[in-house]
Amino acid sequence: MPSVMSFPTRIVFGRGAIRELPAELKRAGASRPLLVTDRGILQVGLLRFVTPLLEQAGVKAAIFSDFEANPTDADALKGIEAYRAAKADSVLGVGGGASLDMAKAIALLVNHPPPLSQYDDAKGGDARIDKPVPPIVQVPTTAGTGSEVGRSTVLIIAGTKTVLFSPALMAKAAILDPELTVGLPPFITAATGMDALTHNLEAYVARGEHPLADAVAIDGLRRIGRSLKRAVQNGKDLEAREQMLLGSAFGAIAFQKGLGACHSVAHALTPVAGTHHGLANSLMLPAVVNFNRLAAEQRLAEAAVALGADAKMSIAERAHLCAELVDDLRVACGLPRKLSQAGVRREMIPQLVEKALADACHQSNPRPVTQVDFERLIEEAF
Repeated sequence: MPSVMSFPTRIVFGRGAIRELPAELKRAGASRPLLVTDRGILQVGLLRFVTPLLEQAGVKAAIFSDFEANPTDADALKGIEAYRAAKADSVLGVGGGASLDMAKAIALLVNHPPPLSQYDDAKGGDARIDKPVPPIVQVPTTAGTGSEVGRSTVLIIAGTKTVLFSPALMAKAAILDPELTVGLPPFITAATGMDALTHNLEAYVARGEHPLADAVAIDGLRRIGRSLKRAVQNGKDLEAREQMLLGSAFGAIAFQKGLGACHSVAHALTPVAGTHHGLANSLMLPAVVNFNRLAAEQRLAEAAVALGADAKMSIAERAHLCAELVDDLRVACGLPRKLSQAGVRREMIPQLVEKALADACHQSNPRPVTQVDFERLIEEAF
């Protein structure tokens, strides 16, 4: 079966890049955007980087922020009401993954009727996304999901993390300005950074032939491997913040190839245990890396070098070291190592296994994952 490789999103990157926002909106054909941002962005005043630019350019933008930290389909329905009330013609997402995903979900609903469950990618719902989607412009304030350049939105629908996927959901432009991430606290920097690392690593070892995604993923791993600890320890390190934004975007570009078992469990941990998505990936990744060594030794050895392993070591030694390097990095960033340290209870395991099995991400894992395998992986991470 042939691979399809594409990446049309325009990326404006660098310190002060946010000043290009009015020009990028105009280029995208967005004159009355609905500005989608979470309550946290409003509370810390990060819109001070955005709203004066819009006002100076004469752009009228209504603000929508009435959604949960893990957005739901009900939140998206409130968003489309706000979009229509504002007579908007486009969507501008500003914030972390929740804001950027909500922006895409609202844009989808403009010409695609609810329920959003019918667009579930795991059930072939991408085929139903067949009408125009209004222009989307994205401005990330975290370096984690890479949602600003991704072609999917993730919502909780009926208690399950659900992926809606289509190239039509890709932004017309993404503005990556490290100055907008300087105020992120250490935990959020670390957890979102580990999410970005997981995207790159799982995409690199995923089944399938996708040289473009592989090249982007290995470069993303190098950037994150040398920058995440620095960004956590010194939030004002702009060079580290720049590299993390690139590593995050590269992860989302790369995972058009696929993800893996780590994400399937992470997608279960958030609705079941309330675990932050990035932290969930961090907690599961070493166990999944070890599990995948039988099927992806060469790739894991190459990933280990990107994360700092000595290239002179044997392939087997480097592949074995990969999980240890991931563990060392999360510990250096102050993150817990075990599910039990993150509020996950043992009685949750059956439900976690059930949801992980139902999640589509593990279908591209380099080694097939059974119910028993998921039980063992979660127990190992516990």
